[in-house]
Amino acid sequence: MTILLSFFTRLLGNLTFQVLFAIACGVLLGHYAPDTAVQMEILGKGFIELIKIFIGPIIFLTIVTGISGMSNLKKAGRIGIKALVYFEVVTTLALTIGIAVAYLLQPGHIDKSILPIQDAAKYTRRASKTFNWGEFFLSNIMLQVLCVAILVGILLHFSKHKQHAVHFLSNVSLYVFKGLKYVMYLAPIGAFGGMAYTIGKFGLLTLIPLAKLMGSVYLTMFLFIVVVLGSILRYYHMSIFTLLKTIKEEILLVLGTSSSESALPSVMQKLEQMGCSKPVVGLVIPTGYSFNLDGTSIYLSMAVIFLAQLYGIELNTSELLTIIGILMITSKGAAGVTGSGFVVLASTLATLHKIPVEGLAFLLGVDKFMSEARAITNLIGNSTATIVIAKSEKEFIHS
Repeated sequence: MTILLSFFTRLLGNLTFQVLFAIACGVLLGHYAPDTAVQMEILGKGFIELIKIFIGPIIFLTIVTGISGMSNLKKAGRIGIKALVYFEVVTTLALTIGIAVAYLLQPGHIDKSILPIQDAAKYTRRASKTFNWGEFFLSNIMLQVLCVAILVGILLHFSKHKQHAVHFLSNVSLYVFKGLKYVMYLAPIGAFGGMAYTIGKFGLLTLIPLAKLMGSVYLTMFLFIVVVLGSILRYYHMSIFTLLKTIKEEILLVLGTSSSESALPSVMQKLEQMGCSKPVVGLVIPTGYSFNLDGTSIYLSMAVIFLAQLYGIELNTSELLTIIGILMITSKGAAGVTGSGFVVLASTLATLHKIPVEGLAFLLGVDKFMSEARAITNLIGNSTATIVIAKSEKEFIHS
């Protein structure tokens, strides 16, 4: 009896179990009491906003202390360039895989008349707006903090007061992470609110007409994680399942909140604990959240092909290469802004002048249910990138 009681006590105190249980409760409330469930949105949004408070300070402190403490600043530049090259190669691969699987499974070969239609006007109105790097940077707080932190880190590196400054910032960092630890106790509440709202607002029945598309997207992302990212990690002598086990709480948190940002601070901490050096984590993770959106890339490419199939439009090789080229650029604009994925998709369709932009109306009903898969894949993709860069730079310490 004592052993059983001890087991249940440990289980109830486990964050993974708490978040999983909260998600299940959110699904039940959303299905059986949708009106009440929709009101739970404030819990999910409130938790994400609370986590966002920590993102800026953690990125700043991690990068400044990491760069200022490096013996060779050239190495920091090499890490940044290597990360950007890695991001572009892997996201291009994700786009290509998305298109290939969409052609293989053909999720768009269904009757349009049975699909739920929602108003896509707010996205199609912005479809003609071209991608602007200046606007992208100015609207991306994470990138701004990253740039300021790099500059401060470089200045401190050459300062005669470097040792005292780094010591002070390291102490501040300890308190910030301690505060984050307490905030993470609220993770089950955030996951419950996010999932309850999603199910209550959109309903499980909306999934049925587009089940083939959803299944195709989820299957593709699963294969991308296990096969592609798994193979990359295997090359560096690590198992993808070791990584997944390490960040399981963060994966469940993203599942509940539909936001990869909700897990950013804690996943940075986990990657350092795994053995990645502070400078690598500080440089790769924030940059990856803006430029390494594997899940979003897969979804966007599959969505374009889905709509082409839905309207019976044949795309030649040149047009497929154009789609990949456009999405390689525009997908970067889908970082960190809710609904931006649809704006990117609308812009891509408008550039092609072949697939009706109005087709977005067919996707709106299930997009929220696929955002979890996108966010989780983005999270795992960025974690993989951090480990790869750390190992390739011999900045990974085996624990």
